[in-house]
Amino acid sequence: MHLTLAAAETLVIDALTRNRVDEANARSVARALVAAEAAGQGGHGLRRVEAYAKQAKAGKVDGFAKPQLERLFPAVVRIDACYGYAYPAFDLAASVLPEIAREQGIALAAVRRSHHAGVLALTVERFAEMGLVALMVANATASMAAWGGRKPVFGTNPIAFAAPIPETDPLVIDLALSRVARGKVMAARQKGVDIPADWAFDRNGQPTTDAIAALEGTMAPSGEAKGAALAMMVEILAGGLTGANFSFESSSLFDDKGSAPGLGQMLIVINPAASGGSGVAERLAMLVGEISSDPGVRLPGRRGQTARRQALESGIEVEGEVIATIHSL
Repeated sequence: MHLTLAAAETLVIDALTRNRVDEANARSVARALVAAEAAGQGGHGLRRVEAYAKQAKAGKVDGFAKPQLERLFPAVVRIDACYGYAYPAFDLAASVLPEIAREQGIALAAVRRSHHAGVLALTVERFAEMGLVALMVANATASMAAWGGRKPVFGTNPIAFAAPIPETDPLVIDLALSRVARGKVMAARQKGVDIPADWAFDRNGQPTTDAIAALEGTMAPSGEAKGAALAMMVEILAGGLTGANFSFESSSLFDDKGSAPGLGQMLIVINPAASGGSGVAERLAMLVGEISSDPGVRLPGRRGQTARRQALESGIEVEGEVIATIHSL
């Protein structure tokens, strides 16, 4: 089905508000999920609506939660998502961090008792569009073992980074530390299709093409031992240093069973003028120009940015079964 972005957001808002989510939170979630869909990240897009709505209806996520902010240090804020969705907490961070970064040179937000972080690129890019550099990490429900193990300890634990580039789109890097985002495996399960054999392991630690077996087993880390080590680093930053649950303490983001996930995210925003002086923007432009001069190179983030621009003009195509599922809620 073809939808404009506005129509897609309305569809999501209606589904959530019918399932114990207040309109402000539903609107924040809808913007994030539709933007993910428009960027080509369907695993973090409209396929998430069913789980989001059912979790709110069951009370696993508080659809009426209002994130709370405290600033005990000049450059640091702590945000309690209060077991609600993550996106209202990110909106709150985006409303205060730019001013703090311009005043202090750097700003940090530690988010706890949170939920699915979605496409981190969409959050860090907001700061780059204001001329700031942003780095973000998030933990997720355990789905990846430490290198050499079989027991899920870490989530896919994404890292995202964005930097402003004069006269062009920001440079945006967003990567899960699993070989692929777990949302892609979830999407394959919903579609009833196989996955590539190098995406995940079954419960016995064997590579699998079965999406259901993959979701019951563990995700393969990107870069093998190096990816697993980076996942540990993110676990410490996003879980340990924020006061959130560790990945292995968190409940599933895909069903309405159990307690709230209680995950964590950390966001660091840097004022480039504070660290590098007035010439930073031109230096970044020179770097990007040098990279782009190689005809075989595509800058990170450009595919998603192009897809979102096209979606603004011409809308998005959404599978009929996804639309039907949302209507059934």
